[in-house]
Amino acid sequence: MSHYKSNLRDVEFNLFEYLDVASYYGSGPFEGFDRDMAMDSLREVERLAVGDFGASFADADRNAPKLVDGEVVLPDTVKASLDALFDGEWHMLGIDHELGGFGAPDSLRWAAGEMFAGSNPAVFLYVTGGLMAKVIGTLGTEEQKQKWAQPMVDRRWGATMVLTEPDAGSDVGAGTAKAIHVEGDTWHLEGVKRFITSGESDYFENIVHLVLARREGGEPGTKGLSMFIVPKFLVNEDGSLGARNGIRATGLEHKMGIKGSTTCELSMGVEEQCVGYLVGGVHEGIRQMFHVIEDARMLIGVKSASTLSTGYLNALDYAKERIQSADLTMATDKAAPRVEIIRHPDVRRMLMLQKSYAEGLRALWMYTAWTLDKIKLEQEDDYWAKLNDLLLPMVKGYSSEKGYELLAQSLQVFGGSGFTQDYPIEQYIRDAKIDTLYEGTTAIQALDLFFRKIARDQGQTLMRLTEEILQYVKGGSDEFVSERQALGDALEQVQSHVGILVGHAMASMQDPPEIYKAGLHTNGLLESLSEVLIAWLLLEHAEVASAALESAEESDKAFYAGKIASAKFFVGDALPKAALRTAAAQREDGWLMHLPDEAF
Repeated sequence: MSHYKSNLRDVEFNLFEYLDVASYYGSGPFEGFDRDMAMDSLREVERLAVGDFGASFADADRNAPKLVDGEVVLPDTVKASLDALFDGEWHMLGIDHELGGFGAPDSLRWAAGEMFAGSNPAVFLYVTGGLMAKVIGTLGTEEQKQKWAQPMVDRRWGATMVLTEPDAGSDVGAGTAKAIHVEGDTWHLEGVKRFITSGESDYFENIVHLVLARREGGEPGTKGLSMFIVPKFLVNEDGSLGARNGIRATGLEHKMGIKGSTTCELSMGVEEQCVGYLVGGVHEGIRQMFHVIEDARMLIGVKSASTLSTGYLNALDYAKERIQSADLTMATDKAAPRVEIIRHPDVRRMLMLQKSYAEGLRALWMYTAWTLDKIKLEQEDDYWAKLNDLLLPMVKGYSSEKGYELLAQSLQVFGGSGFTQDYPIEQYIRDAKIDTLYEGTTAIQALDLFFRKIARDQGQTLMRLTEEILQYVKGGSDEFVSERQALGDALEQVQSHVGILVGHAMASMQDPPEIYKAGLHTNGLLESLSEVLIAWLLLEHAEVASAALESAEESDKAFYAGKIASAKFFVGDALPKAALRTAAAQREDGWLMHLPDEAF
């Protein structure tokens, strides 16, 4: 049996009952995907995720790829999983028509991505060629589109983004890899990069690396970085593969989780020339790379949410089958019958905790994916792009933190059995921890949220989103009066939290250490704002579910009742925390930053 348990019914609810994507699927830029086509696609993805694609989940963990003489050898099971995805052409789903792809709406692409990422996250990380091809197709020269982007799609080439360096870490602007101009858009690259996902494997005919390096004479920091196309194999004029390029895997990380994904050290220009081609002929590396980074951050948020969802559903099945102890009302009766553990109060609490947050994280990323559709549908309104920017650090940062945290509750339901490899939860936890670190740690996401997405924007996008939430608070149904009041109260707390941090930031213009007071509470803001948004989305889900419940088919009644329960539980569990975080930010005096290092 497959470890992976999907929740296609909730995906369908988000898409068609809440976001109403059927109103624009099948028309305009998405004319190739109406509702029937979309659901047929998702059902097939579900079948593949549960079956052939997910089949290597455990084996890739137990028999990880190996570095042999500079080449990484993947297990046969991993190759079989990749074959299943590529042979079905699912890598083409979100690729633009211009490159021969299917041009699916982003909401549908990410809905499919949830199931692939949940069933086999380590292996799904190899499927990035389409994204990199899209970036080159958008930003590259016409020659680069034809020479690189098109064959990346047509010939299923692998691809990576190459940012991190051993001594720079998250401080990308401190990178020292250098680019020496040869002629035209051709450069020679030298340096060492670390933690490069899918940096090497023997599966792909070719691998195209998008590399950030500092050009000769480039200024310090990120402004001096340029982005280069650096292939594993050079390409001849006729499109055939040529000589091996001077970029090689010189190390393979041995990791806590996602062991089936190759995480490489790449060395460039050590013993042979490393040829790179300046993307688009312009030195705008960090801006260009953010096209990749933003997609990668979305992927990690979706991965986190999906892993929590399958963890919860595994725990739920176990709780319905595992018989242990008497009902609490008969605990003193030694002859009382034993019951399924789902009948025990604390197990029910843990299950509802997981359910409400799993559905909440899905609601958050699906709403964010929907804004990507809106960008294409309403190109004249820049609000949707700004809203997507605002949401992204929450999708990535909050989802990764809560996903990892609550998977421990999934394991707890299993008791000691969950700590063994008899069940997938222990691997879920190991595979999920990387999500809080990948593509910018949670602290980086929180700083980005406050300083770039709120303060730099002067709160304009947040205010427009807040107005929409307030409309619901004032106008929802009588059924959820107390929950709407709690939502309104928490929203006020978040607004106060933002105001406090803005005050600290303004004060730092005269007294620089005041900025520490803001930095100590940006993570708290990310948590509170994420929880307000999720509570709003889940309550709107509950309104839809409540309206549908009376006339629902018998098979759907439990689902709708569960949607209402998730909203009520989440509101009660999450929203009271906003006031605590705001109070902590208000009384902050910065003492921690003055504590001597020796006191730690």
